[in-house]
Amino acid sequence: MVSSNKSNSFGTLKGDHLIDWLDSHAQFGNVLATAQLYLRLKQAVDEALPPALRSAFDVIKTERTTLTLTVSSAAFASKFRQLAPSVTRHLNARGWNFSEIQLKVQGGADFNVPPKPAREARALDSNDLQCFAALHAKLKPGPLADSVAKLLARHRPSDGASKDEVT
Repeated sequence: MVSSNKSNSFGTLKGDHLIDWLDSHAQFGNVLATAQLYLRLKQAVDEALPPALRSAFDVIKTERTTLTLTVSSAAFASKFRQLAPSVTRHLNARGWNFSEIQLKVQGGADFNVPPKPAREARALDSNDLQCFAALHAKLKPGPLADSVAKLLARHRPSDGASKDEVT
């Protein structure tokens, strides 16, 4: 008869939660502690970054007063370097002791970069169109006057009804 309990030299695995299992074995306890430390560090760095950069990095190493992060692209690395002094100050204010943040670009890394937020626009009403028409009448001929004329042409009511969307 085959037993349904899977086991190895570290004990029974079936029914045990992985974190409990890691925590219960001394040789794996430091792995769990390091993972928890890196998660807390990532959260602390997230607090200091604008939303667009929050998912573009991971913590990969801490060594004395140096924090090493991996970033998804050179563009994110460039932006992060601009923000590094404020991130370091933020971390130090939260009780971490870092004086330097190093970055490693991992081009193939799969980071969860959030999509751009949906564009918010409202339809132009008749009052808006009247204001644009008054503006157009006061403008000197040129690129701005042409753009306002195109806007008016696109949003003028057709068949007595106004358009619902701004394009």
